[in-house]
Amino acid sequence: MAYSSNQLYQAAQIREAEAIAFKPHGVSSLLLMRQAGQAVFDELRRRWPDARKIGVCCGVGNNGGDGFVVARLALQAGLQVVLQVAGDVTLLQYDGLACSREFVAAGGRIEDATGNFGDCDILVDALLGTGLNRPVGDSFGHLINAINAAGLPVIAVDIPSGLHADSGCVMGVAVKADVCVTFIGLKCGMFTGQASDYCGDIVLAPLDFPATLLDDFSPIAHLLTEGTNLPKRLRSAHKGHYGHLLLIGGNLGFSGAIRLAAEAGLRSGAGLVSVATRAEHAGLLNIGRPELMCHGVESPEQLQALIANATTLVIGPGLGTDAWAQSLFELAMASDLPCVIDADALNLLANSATKHGNCLLTPHPGEAARLLNTDNQAICADRYAAVRQLQQRFNAVSVLKGAGTLIADADAILVNTTGNPGMASGGMGDVLAGICGALIAQGLPLGDAAKLAVYLHGKAGDLAAAASGERGLLASDLFPVIQRLLN
Repeated sequence: MAYSSNQLYQAAQIREAEAIAFKPHGVSSLLLMRQAGQAVFDELRRRWPDARKIGVCCGVGNNGGDGFVVARLALQAGLQVVLQVAGDVTLLQYDGLACSREFVAAGGRIEDATGNFGDCDILVDALLGTGLNRPVGDSFGHLINAINAAGLPVIAVDIPSGLHADSGCVMGVAVKADVCVTFIGLKCGMFTGQASDYCGDIVLAPLDFPATLLDDFSPIAHLLTEGTNLPKRLRSAHKGHYGHLLLIGGNLGFSGAIRLAAEAGLRSGAGLVSVATRAEHAGLLNIGRPELMCHGVESPEQLQALIANATTLVIGPGLGTDAWAQSLFELAMASDLPCVIDADALNLLANSATKHGNCLLTPHPGEAARLLNTDNQAICADRYAAVRQLQQRFNAVSVLKGAGTLIADADAILVNTTGNPGMASGGMGDVLAGICGALIAQGLPLGDAAKLAVYLHGKAGDLAAAASGERGLLASDLFPVIQRLLN
């Protein structure tokens, strides 16, 4: 999807900007409500031009007011409308009340919320807006469940009802929309965590809102819509120009993880790629990929000799947490080389007083919870806060993986827009770690390497899934696509 802006805001920031627009700047709130409803109706007609009967589900707040506008416009366009209201309709006031009266004046009829949508072609969700901060109540929950069970296309007004606008968490139950028309600014919760299962396509309708008013608010994050390009290679280049990547891991029984990470490093352009692993694996890892230089390492002294010749480290894939892993981890952390810390190395870091400083962390939510001494639920409840805490606590560029992967450096948080559910399979994180390491080895700063690696990893997954489907997608399926994208 393309957006007119890549800036993401919290719901309270948008509300504050609206308050400034309404009072000092004299913007009409009723006019904006009518424009919001018009934007939703226009998108509905564009996507479903053959729809003849629509069901509109309204609440009694401003979101419901937008829904009344959609319903009136549908009536005036000659469509049939079934409009159901959840909550006490006598609580409608101000602009929402005015728009409900305009709907009735156009010949509309307000019904109680039964959840029976008969032969409607499409549903409009205008129940709950961006101010939701507690679990959805029974009356709204009943209607949301009915919307989801109807099997009809759904267009959501501003945000799917039941989805938290800042965190992307489902507040008990939420509408699963096919498309969401959101207003004035993009809400940060719509792009990470559970939101990807509920928002569908997201369309930004800026309305006639003074865009400069948002300039006074710092975005919570930005969408990552592309990666930093690597410079074109010189014709006189040699392998020494593109770094020597050393990957550390592959404990007994876990050789696959380090093999995937290492080949990802090769496919992402590192000049040389070495692997420090268990002696039992060293002779096997480069079968089928002889470009890998694999070393059996059973002591810190053996690893030290390899670190001396490396320019970048990746530690963690298949590392384990036993004494062997601990000794290699401590030696890697003592180095001043840039280091990607992934998988088991993150678990060792969580229990260590070691601080590296020149590193990139790539945790999934469970690993992030251990690093921050909390639980999975707390991480998922506010992924933006979690990734910022990781970056600050470890003074490290931090990548919080998952749907809508977040990347935090000292300056900003970015939200990745690539990737798909087919990538929920073993080894994908190892491939990402290898890409990160290779890009750092080629000279990209840690933050730029993280951004390009995350974007590229997801894009490769999207292209691979487009070719053969999401189900059964393997981490190694990304390798030829990664090479093509980088070139």
